[in-house]
Amino acid sequence: MSQSELLKLTATKAAALIRKKKLSPVEYVDAVLARAEALQPKLNCFITMTADLARAGARRAEAAVMAGEALAPLHGIPVSIKDLIPTAGVRTTFGTIAFADNVPTTDDSLVTRLKAAGAIMIGKTTTPEFGIKGQTDAPIFGITRNPWNLKRTPGGSSGGAAAAVAAGIAPLALGTDGAGSTRGPAACCGLVGLKGTTGALPYDQAREAFANVVAAGPLTRSIADATLMQSVLGGASALDPWTSERGAVGRVSDKLISRDLSRLRIGYIEKAGNKTVAADVRTNTNRALEALAAMGADIEIVGGDIDWMAEQQRTLYLCSIANNLGHVVDTYGDKTDVVLRAFVEAGRKYDAKSYMHAMNARTRMFRAVQVLFETYDILISPTLTRGAIDVDFNSARDSLVIDGEAIGPSQPHLTGFMYPFNLTGHPALSVPSGFDSEGLPTGVQIIAARNHDVDTLRVGALLEDALPWAQHWPRI
Repeated sequence: MSQSELLKLTATKAAALIRKKKLSPVEYVDAVLARAEALQPKLNCFITMTADLARAGARRAEAAVMAGEALAPLHGIPVSIKDLIPTAGVRTTFGTIAFADNVPTTDDSLVTRLKAAGAIMIGKTTTPEFGIKGQTDAPIFGITRNPWNLKRTPGGSSGGAAAAVAAGIAPLALGTDGAGSTRGPAACCGLVGLKGTTGALPYDQAREAFANVVAAGPLTRSIADATLMQSVLGGASALDPWTSERGAVGRVSDKLISRDLSRLRIGYIEKAGNKTVAADVRTNTNRALEALAAMGADIEIVGGDIDWMAEQQRTLYLCSIANNLGHVVDTYGDKTDVVLRAFVEAGRKYDAKSYMHAMNARTRMFRAVQVLFETYDILISPTLTRGAIDVDFNSARDSLVIDGEAIGPSQPHLTGFMYPFNLTGHPALSVPSGFDSEGLPTGVQIIAARNHDVDTLRVGALLEDALPWAQHWPRI
């Protein structure tokens, strides 16, 4: 098998070949590491590489195969870990000078589960400081670039993870999503990105556990890989009060078992606090909807009576950043990201009354979305309102441009479809929907009722079959 063929394997197929002794874990990991080394100067998607540890892990994995030992689901599969997730003995910077030399002594529970499933970590991927914005760059490592166009961002904050998978640097990446940080990069890079129901996977790093909006999750090239990765990561954690033993995927709805979707009701969200959607993104979203309608699904436009609370969302986001990260800005000053400094300054202007009003609005929005699921089985929207933005876009200052018109701030006008479902806790999946007029990937978002994560994956699988995307690779 050529190196190109190796790099294009899905994790599901690679794991099967390893079990059958038709693929050497050593050969596979070596090919991935060579790819990472070759592309790091162009993409800058890793903060720390763990090549020696990965090669040692590959040798152990190969020995286990040859010895006929029982093999876990991801045995010998290379994976990258976003640098917001602690890894024992491996530097974890959170993208900031404040933790530039931080080496945890224990793994996060998700890393422990990946290792138990047989996965081999190849490195820690880039993130903006503390994952606070929708591009991936930071003073301590510079700019991460999109494999489809090096002048564009791969999204954020899981941009390094998305750039790596899109470029063939391991088939799996573990990202996090607090306001679209897995789904946005998936849309920018032509990938599958899942934010599960709050608690489907543990998030032990939450600063505000009971008000947590962050979910870790997979970035992959296929639905099968996302499902496999999500399934091995689920289960309760003593550090996350939202987790349970119910499982990370769940049971598929009987309305989605077959390709006949005649009983399926889909609500199409045209806007979510944003002014507009780029024409090419709208066209690609409609193409996905038409594919589902051709299978029998009944599709309606969701009315404009949902208050997507754009201003209150901004209040919650900025207050959290100011409260949790203001001390970093106070200590390190201009050594921190200019956007982080601006967000902290803005967040400090809100008072307790403003914050409580925003929390009340969050409750109203949650209940409004819950009511939607009394009418619809699935909600669908674009993931982002346009293709990937320029790498030097300043989300604290610049106005987003769509179809040649300056629209306003990136939240909600770029990311407005994603953050609501962090706040409500519903599972949301981004899958590729096509390409824009500049040849950049676009995404469509699939949302299901809480604890029905598998329904998003099933709809994604139907779209993957009807409008396949795996044949498309960036020419870097």
